[in-house]
Amino acid sequence: MIVFLLGLATLAVMMGALGMFSRAKLSSIKQFGGWTLALAGLSLAALLFLTGKGALAISALFLLGPMVWQWMSQDMPRRPGGTTPPRPPGTMARTEALEILGLKSEASAAEVKAAHHRLMRAAHPDAGGSDWLAARINQARDVLLGP
Repeated sequence: MIVFLLGLATLAVMMGALGMFSRAKLSSIKQFGGWTLALAGLSLAALLFLTGKGALAISALFLLGPMVWQWMSQDMPRRPGGTTPPRPPGTMARTEALEILGLKSEASAAEVKAAHHRLMRAAHPDAGGSDWLAARINQARDVLLGP
C-alpha cells in the first residue's frame, strides 16, 4: 500500500514538473541544464577525490569547467554600464536609431512602427527583456518619428 502511494505521489510530482517545464522559456531550460551539468560535474569531482583520484578530478574540472561556465553564461541577461555607461536620453543620432531598429535610411513611418513593435515584443521587460534595451528601442522610435 505504501509503495502504491509513493508511486502515485511520484507520478503527481512528475506531471506537475512536466507542466512547469512546458511553460518555461528556452533560456530558463538551458540555464537549468547548465546548472544540472555543473552540479553533476562537481559531484563527480568530489567522488573522485574521495576515491583517491584527485589528480583526475582536478584535470576534469580545469578542462570542462570553463566550457560549462561559458555555455551557462550565454543566455544570462547583461546589464549596461560595465565598460561604457548608457547615454542620456535625447543624444541618439538618426543613423544610430536606424541601426538599432534594423532599418535603412529611407524607411517609412509604418516600417519604423513595425520594427519597433517587433523588437519590443522580444525586449520588453514584462516578457523577460532588458529595461535598458527597451528604453533604447523606444528612444530610437522617438528619434525617427518625433515625440
